Amino acid sequence: MALGGDLMASRFSQSSDAVMSNHLEDCGGDADELSQQRDSDTASTSSYVNAASAATTSMLYLPQTVVLCELRHDAFEASTPTGPSDSGLVSKWRPKDRMKTGCVALALCLNISVDPPDVIKISPCARMECWIDPFSMAPPKALETIGKNMRDQYERWQPRARYRVELDPTVDDMRKLCDTCRRYAKSERVLFHYNGHGVPKPTCNGEIWVFNKNYTQYIPLRISDLDSWLKTPSIYVFDCSAAGMIVNAFIELNDLGASNYSGSARDCIMLAACEAHETLPQSAEFPADVFTSCLTTPIKMALRWFCARSLLRESLDYSLIDKIPGRQNDRKTLLGELNWIFTAVTDTIAWNVLPHDLFQRLFRQDLLVASLFRNFLLAERIMRSANCSPISHPMLPPTHQHHMWEAWDMAAEICLSQLPLLVEDPNAEFQPSPFFTEQLTAFEEWLDHGSEHKKPPEQLPIVLQVLLSQCHRFRALFLLGKFLDMGPWAVDLALSVGIFPYVLKLLQTTTPDLPHILAFIWTKILALDKSCQVDLVKDLGHTYFIRFLDNMEAFPEQRAMAAFVLAVIVDGHRRGQEACIEADLINLCLKHLQGSVLPHDSQSEPLLLQWLCLCLGKLWEDFTEAQLIGLQAGAPAILALLLSEPQPEVRASAIFALGTLLDVGFDTSRDGVGGDEECDDEKIRADIIKSLLSVVSDGSPLVRAEVAVALARFAFGHKQHLKSIAIAYWKPQSNSLLNPLPSLVNIKGTGSGNIASSQIGPLTRVGNDSPVVLRDGRVSTSSPLASSGIMHGSPLSDDSSQHSGSGILNDGISNGIVNHSRPKPLDNAMYSQCVLAMCTLAKDPSPRIASLGQRVLSIIGIEIEVTKAVKLSGGSVRPGEPTTSSPTPSLAGLVRSSSWFDMNGGRLPLTFRTPPVSPPRQSYFPGMRRVCSLEFRPHLMNSPDTGLADPLLGSVSGLSERSLLPQSTIYNWSCGHFSKPILTATDNGEEILARREERDKFALELIAKCQHSSVSKLNTDKQIANWDTKFETGTKAALLQPFAPIVIAADENERIRVWNYEEASLLNGFDNHDFPEKGISKLCLLNELDDSLLLVASYDGNIRVWKDYTVRGKQKLVTAFPSIQGHKPGVRSLNAVVDWQQQSGYLYASGEISSIMLWDLDKEQLVNSIPTSSDCSVSVLAASQLHGSQLAAGFVDGCVRLYDIRTPEMLVRAMQPHTHKEVGRVVGIGFQPGLDAGKIISASQAGDVQFLDIRRPRDTYLTINAHRGSLTALAVHRYAPIIASGSAKQLIKVFSLEGGQLGTIKYNTTFMAQKIGSVSCLTFHPYKVLLAAGAADACVSIYADGNSQTR
Repeated sequence: MALGGDLMASRFSQSSDAVMSNHLEDCGGDADELSQQRDSDTASTSSYVNAASAATTSMLYLPQTVVLCELRHDAFEASTPTGPSDSGLVSKWRPKDRMKTGCVALALCLNISVDPPDVIKISPCARMECWIDPFSMAPPKALETIGKNMRDQYERWQPRARYRVELDPTVDDMRKLCDTCRRYAKSERVLFHYNGHGVPKPTCNGEIWVFNKNYTQYIPLRISDLDSWLKTPSIYVFDCSAAGMIVNAFIELNDLGASNYSGSARDCIMLAACEAHETLPQSAEFPADVFTSCLTTPIKMALRWFCARSLLRESLDYSLIDKIPGRQNDRKTLLGELNWIFTAVTDTIAWNVLPHDLFQRLFRQDLLVASLFRNFLLAERIMRSANCSPISHPMLPPTHQHHMWEAWDMAAEICLSQLPLLVEDPNAEFQPSPFFTEQLTAFEEWLDHGSEHKKPPEQLPIVLQVLLSQCHRFRALFLLGKFLDMGPWAVDLALSVGIFPYVLKLLQTTTPDLPHILAFIWTKILALDKSCQVDLVKDLGHTYFIRFLDNMEAFPEQRAMAAFVLAVIVDGHRRGQEACIEADLINLCLKHLQGSVLPHDSQSEPLLLQWLCLCLGKLWEDFTEAQLIGLQAGAPAILALLLSEPQPEVRASAIFALGTLLDVGFDTSRDGVGGDEECDDEKIRADIIKSLLSVVSDGSPLVRAEVAVALARFAFGHKQHLKSIAIAYWKPQSNSLLNPLPSLVNIKGTGSGNIASSQIGPLTRVGNDSPVVLRDGRVSTSSPLASSGIMHGSPLSDDSSQHSGSGILNDGISNGIVNHSRPKPLDNAMYSQCVLAMCTLAKDPSPRIASLGQRVLSIIGIEIEVTKAVKLSGGSVRPGEPTTSSPTPSLAGLVRSSSWFDMNGGRLPLTFRTPPVSPPRQSYFPGMRRVCSLEFRPHLMNSPDTGLADPLLGSVSGLSERSLLPQSTIYNWSCGHFSKPILTATDNGEEILARREERDKFALELIAKCQHSSVSKLNTDKQIANWDTKFETGTKAALLQPFAPIVIAADENERIRVWNYEEASLLNGFDNHDFPEKGISKLCLLNELDDSLLLVASYDGNIRVWKDYTVRGKQKLVTAFPSIQGHKPGVRSLNAVVDWQQQSGYLYASGEISSIMLWDLDKEQLVNSIPTSSDCSVSVLAASQLHGSQLAAGFVDGCVRLYDIRTPEMLVRAMQPHTHKEVGRVVGIGFQPGLDAGKIISASQAGDVQFLDIRRPRDTYLTINAHRGSLTALAVHRYAPIIASGSAKQLIKVFSLEGGQLGTIKYNTTFMAQKIGSVSCLTFHPYKVLLAAGAADACVSIYADGNSQTR
């Protein structure tokens, strides 16, 4: 059972609840699984189409899939998550100094039978002292009995303190009493209780009275003397008339800053019976020491006072109050329950009235002080009824009229009504008061309606008290969990009440129904305050959560919380790490990880997998002993299996755990590589690196960030070897070839990148004297890893001097050939792959990942130069063309060549930070230098004339190099999940649902109109808007928003502008990225029925998704990833083409590659690679928006292919509708409007538009020769029977599906005195007959059909 039932179980998943499954049945998951579900007969196209048509439902109109709106997408680029804190807000709840009252001094100045001269007593008069009538026995006996009773009354509250009693003392007696108590107490608190009923009132100078030796005189004792003897910390109780005089004297003493006295009021607490001008009550209904009685016997005093004012006064014998059965500390008895209720009421009053820091000091720091102040609240209530006002220092606000006293009166009356029966019959059963049940109900009501911005629940201290009772405990914990779930502010409030020791002690219970609630509560506490890890380990609390983690009967979400608690326990806490290793936590986590990745495992809850990984990562982070245990237990192999999990959080957490297994301090330039054990160890390390490299192109920035951090750890330990490899391949040489850098595709990964991780061509180092070299039959004009660079030195990258005095690595390097004098830990191929991966990360489309990648490169001594983009002309830089620096660190683009790195990473001008020792030689590229040094000598590193760049990781005073490594964020980010409400849906959930329903209804109405309306005309006269985008290179792509009059346009330089065409106003404009290489491929809207996101695809295959793109300056990058991996040999540009399919949540991407990449944006993962079955490249893609599994692709040779990802072979039909050899390139393709799955429209550059039906033997059943050799764009409406084509000759034609021409839009007019350019893009509104056309001269025009009432 989750916290009180299914409530918690249903809400614990990290992913937000979806209205429907992200993948509908007909567009579902893995192609392999789907292929098993299909009959073998589906190979034929006719049965395929019939099956597709039969599966069609109305749901196909409006997809329910919503992507990229999880917690991880909320400002990933801008935010730096922080984990549980151990300072700031959290420091307030924990008492700064726990304290104990170690000694109690009781001074009674009663002088029985002699009244002081300044007191006139009434008759009858109050006489009782400590519930003893002093005149009922001889005065000496009475004095002694009263002293003993007072001691007994105090001992109930603090039995372990030492007690000293002085009866009618002299000044010397007082001094001895104070000195003795301070000596006993040492640094603990001393309580000094003064009863001055037998002496005059204190003086206005702050003097109390004692006696001389013969009891013939009253002797004054200055309060400053008393303070100097008793010292601090101390608490004073003054029970005498005008006691406020003493308090005032103390305050004055403190204000004057009397430095002569070691005490003063630094840590001095005072309780006084009345104000300075008041005398004690003398009414016979009260005892003479009513103040002391309230402080030491509160229940008796409260009941006597209550009975005198209640309806029970007629029927209840007061003497029965002294016979209340039970013990104060036994809550199952009447006296125990009354005491329990009284404690809860007074605690609640204090917590609701006092400032929190004062509440902590008085009610949580010292048990005896807390008891006295609870009872002081009663004294104020009772004595104010007798016109007497007790006071304290620190001063408390008035509490005597607080409404909680009414709850106490009711509880007291219910208990007292049972008293006669219980006294008469000792076997009678005591009926507990409904007080706690009612208060829990009140708390529950607050939970239903309260919030952070309302008054806190006043019952919170009562909930704490209820935890002590077994009968109420489960409900109290359940409600407490709901309260803590409201946010960190609620956790802080609960901790400030004092919940911590209670829930810590509950970990010692064995009650079977509590672990899941306690796991939840501790999750909330530790999500706020990490410092509790120390208390948990000290009290063996970690064993409780390890047992719960291993409990397979618990929900996986609850066990994930146990894993979170354990992760916090071991986070940076060596004692916690050691304790958990002793409890065999590593093997336990690995066992559950291994079991969860098995097929058909019901326990594979992503949140549990995530926290098992994070727990392991924190457990062996910087802890060699734990790392060895993990390696021996086969952790790398188990974690590697998780790199293909569908949830990015799980993949990132697995990488974190793998990365922390790589020992940061490891560097093989140290002495000795020995033994089989070392070899095995390095083989395991190599396996870890292979696993990391397999996900270097993962679709989630969260995952790639962890890869970068892990590679940084590896680079730090292996920087010499990585650098030596890089130097060898970058080193200029004459007429010599090195072995090529191995490509990443050789790595057999287990993650999402293993399907087509990188089809990287061989990389060969080309010498300076032979700039043009045949490589695999192709001409290459650049070096493999960086076209050129300047080498400088770095203390970090050249730390071999710390290990060896004879130069670099003790390795002989000559002519660029690396000759190892002894084995390296990993082979050169692995190091080469690592350098490639680092460069891939350094040019990542996510700015945050790119920054991390550059930091990783700097660790091995490679820096990125900041230069402006070089304009490319025919693939080479013109000699003498100047390069100017850019204000932003954009990565310079050099020459594109046929090598993988030059194409994908050529925008990285790499610089070695190594001191130059020879004059720079001119490289092949003007304006760039390449200099090499292979001697790293200590004197060069610190020489002032070496021109060293400031290293990222170097000699930083007071900081270790390790502390400057990039830090992982997945742990802190994951902790944030538990800081947020888990049990309740977000406040705006209903609002989002209502808006979605409204849009669904609106969209369906528009779709019906589109399907049943006949478009009459669409021509130049129907233009409703015209916008000059002011793009220098013309409009390249355009998009119409479905539910707002907004058009989005982009140019070749990837500048994006958003325009409201009804108001003719520019809403926003921004650059897609700062990289020098530009080129837009497509704009798509994600989640168009919800809060839409803008997907921008670049020609290089990089995808960036933006939110809030319509608000000026507020756009945020949601995610970014490279959608294309690998390329065909000999290509200069990827020329990426993409399309988005909302219904399936898939993004399709292709270009100059031999396959179509299939990305699941919900998983942010490459889930498949569809072979194109063609030697030619894909020129255009169209994903069906009505059939969630279908995809049409047009090729440069005029071929059209239809794919269905559900079929085993995926290719459904290949056709060749366009036969023009020179201009047969397919420039536009789309599925015909309607639910027919087999009809496609394609257009070629030659100008012909072909209507295809895959069920017919002939490829085409209708041909329109729209334009002659100049067709540039095609648009097919999603629902209306209309298509449009545009040409380079400033002409747009609109056709019906039968081939009839509905209109012509001629661009032969002028706009702002300029000739309008050729049509560059066309797009229809998804639900209206609106056409947006973009031109090469930056114009965007919008047209409506003749029946439209758009404007």
